[in-house]
Amino acid sequence: MLQVCEDKLEMLKEDSLKMRAKDLHELLRAWENYHRIITAEAHMKHIQFREESRYPGFYYRMDYNFVDEKNWKCFVNSTYDRKSKKWSLKKVPHVDLVSKPTAS
Repeated sequence: MLQVCEDKLEMLKEDSLKMRAKDLHELLRAWENYHRIITAEAHMKHIQFREESRYPGFYYRMDYNFVDEKNWKCFVNSTYDRKSKKWSLKKVPHVDLVSKPTAS
């Protein structure tokens, strides 16, 4: 299903090149739509990169139907190269900013 999503988003990106606007309001809406397509693509790439399901409500993968805290309790950062039209993704260590309460 992720491959189907990727194909559909690619079609939307191609179609978005044909968007036009007759005024500033329509231009704003056109840019919003374009950025939503890119945001959806980035989210999909992150899902493909993680080899797990992540908490109820984030996403589920049938091929990795479990939460893997040992290997995937991390952040995933991505960069899009406009020239090559490729995404690069990497793991970034998770750091707790708030300390856990200690038992007294």
